[in-house]
Parts: sequence; structure tokens; C-alpha cells
Amino acid sequence: MPLALFALTLSAFAIGTTEFVIVGLVPTIAQQLSISLPSAGMLVSVYALGVAIGAPVLTALTGKMPRKLLLTSLMGLFTAGNLIAWLAPDYETLIIARLLTGLAHGVFFSVGTTIATSLVPKEKAASAIAIMFGGLTVALVTGVPLGTFIGQHFGWRETFLAVAALGIIALLGSLILIPKNRPTRALASFRGQLQVLTHPLLLLIYAVTALGYGGVFTAFTFLAPMMQELAGFSPSAVSIILLGYGISVAIGNIWGGKLADKHGPVPALTFIFAALAVLLGVFQFTASLHYAALATVLMMGIFAFGNVPGLQVYVVQKAECHTPGAVEVASGLNIAAFNVGIALGSVIGGQIVARYGLAQTPWVGAVIVLLALALIMLSGRLDKKTQQIYS
Repeated sequence: MPLALFALTLSAFAIGTTEFVIVGLVPTIAQQLSISLPSAGMLVSVYALGVAIGAPVLTALTGKMPRKLLLTSLMGLFTAGNLIAWLAPDYETLIIARLLTGLAHGVFFSVGTTIATSLVPKEKAASAIAIMFGGLTVALVTGVPLGTFIGQHFGWRETFLAVAALGIIALLGSLILIPKNRPTRALASFRGQLQVLTHPLLLLIYAVTALGYGGVFTAFTFLAPMMQELAGFSPSAVSIILLGYGISVAIGNIWGGKLADKHGPVPALTFIFAALAVLLGVFQFTASLHYAALATVLMMGIFAFGNVPGLQVYVVQKAECHTPGAVEVASGLNIAAFNVGIALGSVIGGQIVARYGLAQTPWVGAVIVLLALALIMLSGRLDKKTQQIYS
């Protein structure tokens, strides 16, 4: 694999750490800022909102900007956002910092996805995306547990300072490894780019992405307090559990990419969503059973992010067919859909926690994932009908 892919992975690691470390810090931030758990959970939603805005809008606005300059500028914005979070005197400033870093995240992954697929043969596209998104999974393996540990022992602000340092390292990696002559894609007219917002098949994929991640994050946003209050683990043990979860995610991400390369995105996604819905249903009954809860969480990790490569390569394939001049914008909208799902999931989860308690989040997440499963099966049927028409 080209070295440029590993530069993308390095940046994804830094971005993934700041995105997901908040899950482990929710109880700590809630306590130190004297806010409720649902309010602390909103820090997940606000970040996701920044991604949802930044991915399609800023990707379209920066379409003619040299790719290397764009990526390095994004890592600079990301680093600045984390420094603001480090210095944040109150909840409102922290909200602004999270929104700012989310804006950088959205453009990075929409552009990075298309760069990653352009570096390898088409039959390796999902694996290339899996390698880049592997930075997110490695962040879950190492960055999130370490950031949670720092937050619990030194304060949550120090966690964001450490993430800012990661941003500087990633910025240097991009300067060294990303080739200067990375070509930009031919852009459609503004009207042509708007087609990615109206094309039915693309809208269906965005809905699958949003629902799939909405279901996961309905429960995942409150994983740390669930493992403490329901399963009975200590805060230090939760850091280790997040490490184990991250290892499962890393395995699942690479496996999901290979599965999509081998069988195609739709069959791979159908299997992954079905398994994920079942596991969330099982977690409903095992969440308060200590070791059974741990085993279920580790199994969920394998499937929770295994759908990322398939979803991204699927939307790129469809955009190349139906909106070839707006592939990066379509990719950006799918990144936005991921984060709309994360935002909705964290908000829904927060409402469930506030009204009915932590124990009711898994089954609600399972129902949402089942909706994603139904839509990806519908998309597969529509693909077959389209192939029959043109064959």
C-alpha cells in the first residue's frame, strides 16, 4: 500500500481520538463541570453536527484547492480546536471547540476517502478505505483508553492538550508523506453537485448510514456509565474495557473491508447490520451481568465499525455512476450521514437515559439498526433491477 495511505491513517488516528475519547470522558466532564450526563453526552452530538455541516458544504467549497494544502490546513484547524478545548473555562466554550474540530473532521474524511481509493486498483478500494479508517479504530484501541485515563487522573482538559499534540504529529506526517501532485477531480457545476442531495439511490445510502450509526451510538455514547453503573466495573476498569473494545473494532474494520471487497458492499452490510442488531438485543439482557456485559461489548466492537468500508465504497461507486462530477461531495455527504446518525443516536440515547434510565438504550439501538438493515436490503434489490434493465 502507498505511504500516502499511512499519512491519511495517521491523521485519522488523531481525529478519531478526539471524536471518540469524549465517550470515556462523559462521566468525568459531567462531574467537573457540574452538568448532567445527557448534557455531557451533547458534546458527542455537537461534534457530529460540525462534521455533518463541514463534510458536504466545505468539501464543495474547497473542491479546487490543492489536496495536500487542504489536508494540512484541516489538521491545523483540528489542532486549534483541541487547544481551545484545553483552555475552555466553561461548557459553552467546550461546545464551540467541539463544533470547530468537527468541521475539520468532515472535510478530511470526505476528501481522504476519494484520495485513498485513487491510490489503489478498484478491486482494493474497500481495503484502502479500511486502512485509512483504521486510524479511527487504532484510536479506539489506544487513543481513547489513554485519553480516558488522562482525563480521569489529570483532568479532561489535559486529554485535549494531548490530542492537540497528536494533531501536530499528524500535520507533520501529511507534510512529509502526502504527494504534492495529488490531482483534484473534475468538478460538476453547482447544479450538478446538488444532484447528490436529490438522487434517490444516494439518499437511500445516506439513510442506511445514518440509521446504522444512530443505532450504535444510542448505546455507545453512554457505554462508560453503563459499564460502571449497570455492569459494576470501576472507572479504571472501564478504560481497559474501552481498550478491549477498540481492539475488537480494529479487527472488525479490516475484516469488514475484506468482506466488502470479496462479496460486494450490499451482502457484507446486510450481514453486519443483522449481527449488530442481534448483539444490541443481547446487550439489553446482559448489561447488568458483569462478565456477560463485557463479552457482549467486545463482540459488538467487531461489527460496530465493520460497516464503514462497505458504506464508503458503496457511495463512491454509486456516485461515480450517477454523479461523476460530484464524487467527493457525495462522499462528504455520507460522512455527514455517519455523524447525523451519531448526533441523533446520542440525543435519542440521552433522552432515553433521562426518562427511562441507562438500561433501556440497547434495545432502542437495535430497533434503529434493524431499520438500516431493511433499507440496505431494499437498496440491493434496486441495484439488481437496475442491472437487469441495462443488461
